[in-house]
Amino acid sequence: MDIWNYLMQGFSVALSLENLIIAVIGCLIGTIVGMLPGLGPINGVAILLPLAYSIGLEPASALILLATVYLGCEYGGRISSILLGIPGDAAAIMTTLDGYPLAKSGEAGKALCISAISSFIGSFIAIVGIILFAPLLAKWSLSFGPAEYFALIVFALATLGSMMAEKPIRSFMAALIGLFLTTIGIDGNSGVYRFTFENPHLFDGIPFVILVIGLFSISEILLILENTHSGSVVIKKTGKLLISLKEFFYCFWVIIRSGITGFFVGVLPGAGATIASAISYMNEKKLAGKRGRFGQGDLKGIAAPEAANNASACGSFIPMLTLGLPGSGTTAVMIGALSLYNINPGPTMFNEQPDIVWGIIASLLIANILLLILNIPLIGFFVRILSIPTWILAPTIAVISVIGIYSINSTSFDIFLILIIGIVGYVLRKLAFPMAPLILGFVLGELLEVNLRRALSISGGDFSILWQGYITQALLVMAVLIIIVPLVYKYYKKSQG
Repeated sequence: MDIWNYLMQGFSVALSLENLIIAVIGCLIGTIVGMLPGLGPINGVAILLPLAYSIGLEPASALILLATVYLGCEYGGRISSILLGIPGDAAAIMTTLDGYPLAKSGEAGKALCISAISSFIGSFIAIVGIILFAPLLAKWSLSFGPAEYFALIVFALATLGSMMAEKPIRSFMAALIGLFLTTIGIDGNSGVYRFTFENPHLFDGIPFVILVIGLFSISEILLILENTHSGSVVIKKTGKLLISLKEFFYCFWVIIRSGITGFFVGVLPGAGATIASAISYMNEKKLAGKRGRFGQGDLKGIAAPEAANNASACGSFIPMLTLGLPGSGTTAVMIGALSLYNINPGPTMFNEQPDIVWGIIASLLIANILLLILNIPLIGFFVRILSIPTWILAPTIAVISVIGIYSINSTSFDIFLILIIGIVGYVLRKLAFPMAPLILGFVLGELLEVNLRRALSISGGDFSILWQGYITQALLVMAVLIIIVPLVYKYYKKSQG
């Protein structure tokens, strides 16, 4: 009954006229940003974050905007995957494998329809999971001390390196760069200046918003300008827009399995929608065996990754809201949004800011319904948007980013800093370094240092406190296993020839 009452309180926040309009706007912006190749949810949320703050939105309204943009991007990523053969973001890569062949065979409408339905059901499964499990996890995490949080962050970093992308070493290195960047500024304990180069603008460290805008928006502009011609042709003949009941039930259990898988992958700190969609696609491909037409235009090949990546996106809110840890790169940016409003995410939020927590959860459910209603009728509109030339897209992103950054502190140094970070981000991306682990490392770095120091302060400098207690031991063992098991499995596969 308590959960039901809190959920009703959340709906009273999310269904206010202002927040409902914000949710509709967020869904539209998210869908458009998600379907533009290369942008994705992190860029969408990063671009809107400084604008949401600078125009004076209330914390609940700002987070509803960012949450609906995030979910909209997960929906939108499938559109360019199916119509262009180019995934809107990494999570939509698996959708391309069967979506584009279906589009080329004149069944783009069916592909878009099953992807929208799968996204809706996958998100719904995850939102129900949030409602049921988030309050329980929040209560349990209240028993966490500094040592437990330290072990949890170590586990999150281990998850990053072993699960993100196909290059775990680069993921680890990117996370380490993020950890290093958190050391810039005045040390809170000793007052020592660390890596500030005597520049007063760096005494408080690198602001999170500047890092995100530089790494994603500015570097993305450079990549867009570099690839001004992709050679892809938008498929404008979508054919029949709805699927039959037979086709729906053909995919139904695939959607349910993938939604559940995506939710549990999303709950893992740092795992993200990309991994969820890949796991679900490969599982369903194995289950289908020779009967399936995966890779040739099988509806199940669209249903599985779409249900999984949307469920994972919603599931990633659980570690953010209950533990204060990012479940994905996008929720890492949203933690930055909370910091702008001086709100610390974690278990105490459920007691101290229930309006915000349950308002976000309710807005996810509302956004999910809005996105299903909007996506199918507006397919023709989205097809036309995919024809936007890059000479318009790149400067538009640049102007929005610079205005958003300057509006926060009104200093030209911030603009100079995002240009430097953007160039560094561009170089790292050209070297195939994933950016999400870097952001996650930056978010986790301060928490890691603070909790390590608190634990050692409690124990009087005795490091054994870091592995005392069943919670810390379990988390550290899982961190070691999550690194070792994939390496052992890879070695075993090689030895088997």
